[in-house]
Amino acid sequence: MDSASEEPKERQPDPDASPQTAKQVIRRAKRYSGRRVSAEDKIRIVMEGLRGEQTVTDLCRREGIQKVTYYKWLKSFLEAGKQRLAGDHLREANVDEVKALKDENDSLKRLLAEMVLENSRLKKSHLE
Repeated sequence: MDSASEEPKERQPDPDASPQTAKQVIRRAKRYSGRRVSAEDKIRIVMEGLRGEQTVTDLCRREGIQKVTYYKWLKSFLEAGKQRLAGDHLREANVDEVKALKDENDSLKRLLAEMVLENSRLKKSHLE
């Protein structure tokens, strides 16, 4: 038979493929295409944009992000700075500060225990 005379075969749906809604397809595409950017990288990118050494368009192209994403990060960055300068913040302690506070707490607990024991001993000796 001549291949030109053959009629194209209809594509049969794959019986193993499960039907998906548009929402499921979009969700799956976002999950596979989206990448997480660390806070340090976001700050670096925003700071580079603020320096103005290159256009935001070029910066976004180089970093593989959308301009909208850059401007969202910039807004968050500036709002956080504004809140920090206004004193409206709760600063998180770093590892060294937490360790120092735990050490001080342990020391104070030992001191308190010694004082309670001494107080108890003095009360007993006073009653005798």
